[in-house]
Amino acid sequence: MKPVEIYTTPICGFCTAAKRLLDKKGVEYTEYNVMMNSEKRAEMNQRSNGGRTVPQIFIDGKPIGGCDDLFDLEHDDVLDKLLAS
Repeated sequence: MKPVEIYTTPICGFCTAAKRLLDKKGVEYTEYNVMMNSEKRAEMNQRSNGGRTVPQIFIDGKPIGGCDDLFDLEHDDVLDKLLAS
């Protein structure tokens, strides 16, 4: 499975929903809490080409967007293909 990274804050319902979907699918991911970490927030903004909202999700280093984008990929039966090694 390709590596997954997700930038979050602990008070974000969309972050919780995205992580819940990944957990349900058995996907391991690296989570970065950007709430009090300005360096990680700046990294998130740079990597996502200016994305300022959380979550910002990356599969194999490529930005896929936020929670709605993740659920759209799942609905369109594309997410499993993106995650496959």
